[in-house]
Amino acid sequence: MVLLALQPEPTRLVETASARVVPSAKAVRTLLISEQARRFLVLQYRSFPTEFMGCMIGEVRGRTVIVHRIAPADVDPPQSTTTHVVPQQTCEEAGWTGTVGTIHSHPSGDRCWYLFPGTQVSSSDAASFLRQPYPVDAIMCGDHVVWASRDLVQNQVPLTDQSKRTAAHEQQRGNRIHAGSGSRTGAGE
Repeated sequence: MVLLALQPEPTRLVETASARVVPSAKAVRTLLISEQARRFLVLQYRSFPTEFMGCMIGEVRGRTVIVHRIAPADVDPPQSTTTHVVPQQTCEEAGWTGTVGTIHSHPSGDRCWYLFPGTQVSSSDAASFLRQPYPVDAIMCGDHVVWASRDLVQNQVPLTDQSKRTAAHEQQRGNRIHAGSGSRTGAGE
């Protein structure tokens, strides 16, 4: 006699890269960043004149991603310039478990968006994100983090007390911002 134990497949916390854009009803709507991760991001942003990349380590709870800490991505220094950064391997291959997304910086603090303002045209940041398996992606942009979920709805999270005074707002996919690509924030200034 053979005893066969069946268990349901574990729920995957991460959509596969082939999923590309997911319906809004399933997409992450909240990104919570721990104080430790916030401090690390602020220090990293101040320290590098080139783009840096990190692995957001945390968990997914329903439609919320909680980032507990930021782990350094495996980046070869020549692959980090003022306008791009390319990791040598994935966060998991670098030894990090619990990765919920990647974050990179824009040292100049501009062009922090996933869709070009006023369009539904994906930026290179959106194209890179859609090739990744994670539920969220983020851009460190001065005193705030711009992030997107799998449906490419863009949001902002303040990192400092000064930026916390400004209310975070959600921009719809294909946001209707008309400030143009020269805008630092993607919003009218």
